[in-house]
Amino acid sequence: MTETILTNANIVLAEEIVAGTIQVKDGRIADVATRSSTLPRAEDMGGDYLMPGLVELHTDNLEKHMAPRPKTDWPATAALLAHDGQLAAAGITTVFDALSLGALLEEGVRIRRLKEMIEAIAEARDHDLTRAEHLLHLRCEISYPGLPKIVEEMIDNPMVKLVSVMDHTPGQRQFVREETYRVYYQGKHGLSDAEMDAFIHDRKADQEAYSAKHRRYIVTRARELGLGLASHDDATPAHVQEAIADGMTIAEFPTTVAAAQASHDGGLKVLMGGPNLVRGGSHSGNVSAIELAKHGVLDIVSSDYVPNSLLHAAFLLFDDLDDWDLPRAVRAVTKSPAEAAGLDDRGEIALGRRADLLRVRHTPHHPLIKGVWREGQRIA
Repeated sequence: MTETILTNANIVLAEEIVAGTIQVKDGRIADVATRSSTLPRAEDMGGDYLMPGLVELHTDNLEKHMAPRPKTDWPATAALLAHDGQLAAAGITTVFDALSLGALLEEGVRIRRLKEMIEAIAEARDHDLTRAEHLLHLRCEISYPGLPKIVEEMIDNPMVKLVSVMDHTPGQRQFVREETYRVYYQGKHGLSDAEMDAFIHDRKADQEAYSAKHRRYIVTRARELGLGLASHDDATPAHVQEAIADGMTIAEFPTTVAAAQASHDGGLKVLMGGPNLVRGGSHSGNVSAIELAKHGVLDIVSSDYVPNSLLHAAFLLFDDLDDWDLPRAVRAVTKSPAEAAGLDDRGEIALGRRADLLRVRHTPHHPLIKGVWREGQRIA
């Protein structure tokens, strides 16, 4: 039997903070005591916060490591381990690697190296190479012509626990203003004006031909397999009603207050990006996450494309908003995402839960991570 004792901590429970000691046995929380331990083997936390390990539902950070520079491929397993180390250092103990099924440009890393990414994650899991636990979130671009074929190759993978439905066609959802879409993708892919015109034309044609039938296919397959379902970039109450009718439980990155409010009222968990909170606004000009937090309709925060934004965002909610105490802010990056993904064994400091833990010192400048444990084992 392995045992760890962490004492003199401010323990962030689901609804309150208590000073005391956590005892871990065989990877599970065996005791939470409101007293200090005098045992010689106890580790002194020095009054730092102890909170659950962070649960990340949507990050495409792996893609950046697969292609660290344009036209530069990196070995897949090495990329996965670099990504994993970055997550662990950011306090993330459970991650849903969000892999795009379907892409706007065929030569992009998302299409070319999709199978390599999945194989690297599986190999690392099989050989116990990762610090965080890696699961899969399939982001399905429903306007992509070859989507059903890719989905059938991936969806039975036991690592797949979450599926989301995306449609990045210009003129709606994330990019209501076509000019914003043009600036974003022309800059991202280095397209000329003529190439961008053709790109927009093709995307609209693909949506007309494929989006509706592919959405029905994805929803049906996910529900058959009992997988979690998420909407993406809902902009209107009509979008939300469609998501509710499809049995979705998570609303990822709604782009307006109206859509977020309708999602929240309809029982969907509203997820927004940590970078949006840290930067103070959306990079694509949509609703700010802090505004949704002020309206009381923000449930989950995701690090999206910056792993260390997850903890930073939680502390910004705590520091900047009067009605967000620390337990509430921490729930948005631990318990709430775990519950939304159907993981009832983690995300909370409670008896019997996994001992995924995070030691944090609250400084005036930035939350400072002093230790990370996954199932009682120190990983950072």
